[in-house]
Amino acid sequence: MAPASDLRHPETVALLSLEEKASLTSGANFWNTESVDHAGVPSIMLTDGPHGVRKQGGRSDHLGLNASLPATCFPTAAALAQSWDVDLMERVGRLLGAEARGAGVAVLLGPGLNIVRNPLGGRSFEYFSEDPLLSGDLAAAMVRGIQSTGVAACPKHFAVNGQEHLRMSVDEVVDERSLREIYLEGFRRVVHQARPRTLMTSYNKVNGTYANENTHLLADILRGEWGFDGVVVTDWGGNHDRIAGLLAGNQLEMPSSGGVTDRRIVDAVRAGRLDEAVLDRAVDDLVALALETSSALEGAEPVDPDAQHRAAVETARRCLVLLRNAPGADGEPVLPLPAAARVAVIGDFAETPRYQGAGSSLVNPTRVDDALGALRAGPLDVVGFARGFHRFGRPSRGLADQAVELAGRADTVLLFLGLDESSEAEGVDREHLRLPADQLALVERLTRAHDRVVVVLAGGAPVELPFANDVAAVLYTSLAGQGGGTAVADALTGRHDPGGRLAVTFPMRYEDVPSARSASPAGTFPGRERTAEHRDGIFVGYRYYSTRDVGVRYCFGHGLSYTAFTYSDLDVDLGPEGGTVAFTVRNTGTRGGREVPQVYVAPQASAVPHAATELAGFASVEVGPGRERRVEIALDGRALEYYDTDAGAWRRHGGAYAVRVGASVADVRLETTAVVDGDGGTRGGTRDGDGRGEPTGAYAVGDVHRVGDEEFAALLGRPLPAAWWDPDAPLGLDDTVAQLRHANLLGRGVLGLLLTARRVLKAVGRPHAANNVMFVVNMPFAKIEGYSGGRVSRRAVERFLRWVARR
Repeated sequence: MAPASDLRHPETVALLSLEEKASLTSGANFWNTESVDHAGVPSIMLTDGPHGVRKQGGRSDHLGLNASLPATCFPTAAALAQSWDVDLMERVGRLLGAEARGAGVAVLLGPGLNIVRNPLGGRSFEYFSEDPLLSGDLAAAMVRGIQSTGVAACPKHFAVNGQEHLRMSVDEVVDERSLREIYLEGFRRVVHQARPRTLMTSYNKVNGTYANENTHLLADILRGEWGFDGVVVTDWGGNHDRIAGLLAGNQLEMPSSGGVTDRRIVDAVRAGRLDEAVLDRAVDDLVALALETSSALEGAEPVDPDAQHRAAVETARRCLVLLRNAPGADGEPVLPLPAAARVAVIGDFAETPRYQGAGSSLVNPTRVDDALGALRAGPLDVVGFARGFHRFGRPSRGLADQAVELAGRADTVLLFLGLDESSEAEGVDREHLRLPADQLALVERLTRAHDRVVVVLAGGAPVELPFANDVAAVLYTSLAGQGGGTAVADALTGRHDPGGRLAVTFPMRYEDVPSARSASPAGTFPGRERTAEHRDGIFVGYRYYSTRDVGVRYCFGHGLSYTAFTYSDLDVDLGPEGGTVAFTVRNTGTRGGREVPQVYVAPQASAVPHAATELAGFASVEVGPGRERRVEIALDGRALEYYDTDAGAWRRHGGAYAVRVGASVADVRLETTAVVDGDGGTRGGTRDGDGRGEPTGAYAVGDVHRVGDEEFAALLGRPLPAAWWDPDAPLGLDDTVAQLRHANLLGRGVLGLLLTARRVLKAVGRPHAANNVMFVVNMPFAKIEGYSGGRVSRRAVERFLRWVARR
């Protein structure tokens, strides 16, 4: 047993039998932990909540098949990130925490802060950004807000959840420097800034080991380097080897395995394969979490749903991004629309908004504002509404004809486009970056017939916009939550300035995305079989586009306003620990507005590959008309560092730095150079004191589409792992249901039935259920016993695998 001095609740742990200890490390059911009454250990509830409390009142499930109790649906993380506002994030966190507390929820499973490496990732709407600093600082603020209410936050998914295809088995192969600088940095910022009380691991492997069993991630980095002292919980069904998970630093497996893994823990302790002290420390952490959060829930009252809805509307207003606003015939920008303007509202999404994604984060909203209703209630003259297209892409000439006819009766066309509910969901990645063909065809017809078409675009991640220069304006809502309809109407009519900025890049075409193509099929998104190779390394998102000078549709940080801002009086003070960048922002327009100044830095010469520019700090400031504000942005030391894989430590670049301040990564308003000492004391030149000269090769210049096997292996510092299954080898427990395509007729038939069921569910208008079929398809056979609570035994699974192996 663990020494009492190592535990916070030694008396409680001493009262527990071995079997009771084991039971506490796994759920009692789908959402609750076990209780031990005689020892005073209460059960607590954990439930989904990245942007709303999903507490199921009846039969529980992970992916939203069964309805949850009504709750406020705030904008998703992808939308929230567009505010670039840490104060707003903390406020939203407090609202989420209060609602969770009022519902008796002890642990809110969120926020999600994985990097949006590729816009086709099915869960991109749940994640903040392609940049780790922006993701980490916003997530930390939300965690602080949630935990200020006494409810525990649970940042997720640690780490490198880059794709949904085969997410429960795929090996995310990434070099150590990119792992540290891109995929872990956001989590580090959350741990250091907000001290979350829990953290969720991802399903996937990271460099050959499941994240939940990954000693390097959990023991060495999370606890050892960062000092995390909370509870690590698996994703639901994310346990692979319970003993290995405990040894690595995981304390809680969710959901209940029906006692299957509890017995394995007991057997391992009795056989001497698991030191009971390891179990005691895990149980002690769980007891502390249960006691502290249960105490915080005492006396909690339900929140006022009307007040929460008003907050959801105000939050959505701050997240809308005006991507384009061209001048009309009078020379003035088309938006905002003047009072009494005659408008035609076209598009199914105006009446039935797309406001959240699908999967485990699916919230049952208390109400939903639609833009059509809000516009009709406002100052505009709405001459009519036409659906224009079928939501799920079925062609209809009649609907398009009605839309074109209606457009002819209006001065301005408000065209609501977007991705449908089946396009973006947990468990399945998008197949392309295009809008549905019927929507694109309608845009073409309307722009030929009308010169004032305003597109209102909904979706949780970028899409190709071939019509961008043909329309008068584009307002991007992302997934704006239940108050998004009112927020959109307010932005279009000028009641509120759309102050959001893009947190991800909109490429011209999918082929330009750094992970879209590669010198090897295994390096292309998504990883199709065993591995997902990160040959793009540190060159993710804007880091790639700026380094390779690749043109984009709308750049990282971009967003327009109904007023204008100038920048002046730059003052930079950089030192070994970071520093400050100060400047003045002036509103030169006639109305108030919110500006998001951004600071980017990069060494002008480096002995290691480096992106041309990297975000180092940002602010969100409100400035009145004709007024100015002095803005000071603090930069921490990490802005000047890179991870040296040879030394196994962070190093500081020495020499000259370009420091750029602007309204986006491309819209630079102020620029200067600062010189900083490196770790070795060098100033200037091409070395950082590490003895290396200028880097060479395709990767060194960010040409990641041409990184071959030899260069990627050198980047990893080890041979490449096998990327493909052997279709002639019998399937094993670590293989997935998807690999039944390599089995005999019986196995292929079972897989075919599942995929047919998905197609049928989509056809009958049940996109959420259709996407959830992929949760089963991507599940490894080894997880079926635990996820079914033992109802399907491992022996039965092994017998099935023998049957499907017969040829």
